[in-house]
Amino acid sequence: MDRLAALEIFVRVVDAGSFSAVARRQGVGQPAVSKAVVQLEEWLGVSLLLRSTRSVVPTEAGRAFYERAKRTIEEADEAVMAAQGVANGLSGKLRVSTSICFGRLHVIPSLSAFLAENPDLELELVLDDRLVDLVNEGVDVALRTGAMPNSNMTARRIAEGRSMVVATPAYLQRHGIPTSPDDLVSHQAIILTRGGGRDSFTFRKADAEVSVSLQGRLKVTQAEGLREAVTCDLGLAVSSEWLFSPELKSGEVVPILEDWSLPPTSLSAVYPTGRLAGAKARAFVSFVERCMAA
Repeated sequence: MDRLAALEIFVRVVDAGSFSAVARRQGVGQPAVSKAVVQLEEWLGVSLLLRSTRSVVPTEAGRAFYERAKRTIEEADEAVMAAQGVANGLSGKLRVSTSICFGRLHVIPSLSAFLAENPDLELELVLDDRLVDLVNEGVDVALRTGAMPNSNMTARRIAEGRSMVVATPAYLQRHGIPTSPDDLVSHQAIILTRGGGRDSFTFRKADAEVSVSLQGRLKVTQAEGLREAVTCDLGLAVSSEWLFSPELKSGEVVPILEDWSLPPTSLSAVYPTGRLAGAKARAFVSFVERCMAA
């Protein structure tokens, strides 16, 4: 018995809930699929599936075995991909998820070099501010900023950026420049309400620590809205430096209270549950890591 092939058939049967569906996809007879699973059960000495005329569902032992079998197959696939990547260069498709604003400001402007290095690679950017389901949407790797939610996804921090208070010179000219975190409560703040956004922040300087709850009449659900509101002189905001990189460079937006520090913002590469990073995903993440460091 080819154990790896049997593992793959078993995983596909569990995913499809049917022997016949797997047989059709594999282009083989249903008895061959059933035989492979039976041989696997005989080798293990346990029943993996509960069979009925309408469906096939895993037993308790089958569910536990399924998770490990699926991981084994994925690791074997990744090993093949890695070897092929080293031998032939990166090729095929790579699906990357990132937020709209971060992708527009920090990923797309650097892509020409990455694509030039990998002429046989096809890259699809999933630009979306929602928390994309990496497994169900076929995403190879996601770039996410901020704290990672508790999950069994594999995440690796690849960059860290400053958090700061920002505003336009025009807004500050009209409303005054805050000289301490406490001054912020008398200003109009633009508050991001989605994607980890909040209105309470803790500032630190040496041994001093000040917690402030911002006040604002305008709340936005997307980072692009926060950027637009600040640059239209509607108020100040607490943000990562990444969100306003072009404006900070040009002087259109300026940092405030630079002698006080806020917890930094992290950028993480997140991989789908139970999967190793493929050669293409690893190469892309390394590229982004180099770009952010620069």
